Amino acid sequence: MKYIIKDNQAGFVLKNGIFQKTVTAGTYHFSRTLGYQVEVEEMSGEVDYLEVPYQVLAKDPVFLESTVHMEIPDGFAGFLYINGKLVSFANRKEYTFWNVFEKHEIKEVSMAEPEIGPDVTKQMISIVPGNLYTAISVGEGEIGLVYYDNVLQKQLSKGVYRFWNYARNISYQVVDMKQRALDIVGQEILTRDKIGIRMNVACMFKIRDAIEFAAAISDLKNQLYSAVQLAIREIVGNYKLDEILEKKEQVSREIYAVLKEREGMFCVEFLSAGIKDIILPGEIREIMNSVLVAEKTAQANVISRREEVASTRSLLNTAKLMEENQTLYKLKELEYLERICEKVGEISVNGNVGIVEQLGKMMGARQPA
Repeated sequence: MKYIIKDNQAGFVLKNGIFQKTVTAGTYHFSRTLGYQVEVEEMSGEVDYLEVPYQVLAKDPVFLESTVHMEIPDGFAGFLYINGKLVSFANRKEYTFWNVFEKHEIKEVSMAEPEIGPDVTKQMISIVPGNLYTAISVGEGEIGLVYYDNVLQKQLSKGVYRFWNYARNISYQVVDMKQRALDIVGQEILTRDKIGIRMNVACMFKIRDAIEFAAAISDLKNQLYSAVQLAIREIVGNYKLDEILEKKEQVSREIYAVLKEREGMFCVEFLSAGIKDIILPGEIREIMNSVLVAEKTAQANVISRREEVASTRSLLNTAKLMEENQTLYKLKELEYLERICEKVGEISVNGNVGIVEQLGKMMGARQPA
């Protein structure tokens, strides 16, 4: 039988199912009656005809010269390049490629050291299956803690890090070191005089040591919340309602002082703490409003009486001066006369008596002696 092998093809010659040799471009005649058979394959990419073990095919010099065989050792990751361009991740241990028209290479990267080095580019990482590595992203103001087989190995600053999951079991924790707010809203407290009030308290804190925190604290938010609640009750419960309202800043300082004493228990540093709002029960609020109105009314009455006394004293002083000084009296009299004249539309006088004297009579003014 006649077989024509093209330039980009290769033929595997078998006799009675046993591999004989590899043939390349050309025309060949093999008798089927004698048990010959030719399997034709294009010489591109990976060798498909592997029904015969590679070790058998590799004994043929033509096949060996036309192909490249690569085995990826244990503990290595493989990256396939064709003509110098990254194509795919090598997810098998053994490959055989035609190497006539295309150049195939596999770059091997050791996974013995957990941390992935700079020789593995971002492009290479993008094609690695996610189960083979762990990516850790550490932001601004954060610290990353990396564990190999649950043993702390290193701290990470801001950046992106990747670790092979081959030789070690990789785990991590990212600790936020920035200052954070903690608000205690509507905390119910019984004052020393047995009045139930609600209080809003605001705190600012930050984690002091990332390693110590990771080793000792599992639920920071709930633990801190309980600690602040206890501090509020401990301090505020020692005051009467009036004292709390009058000494709000002092109570805030005492709450902050108690939290500073206990911050070591939580591996944090309290930056501030203070009372935001004090919410009174409805009936207490009405009583307080009534007291406030009464106080303001009393203050207004005191001011009014003080002004009346001052006004009376001023009039008395004026009267004494006018009594002692007739000229001042006349000036004052003329001043009032001027004010009256401004209000009068028409004034009639006769010619027998002076105008000033007539106006004085109209006013009932006292004539000088």
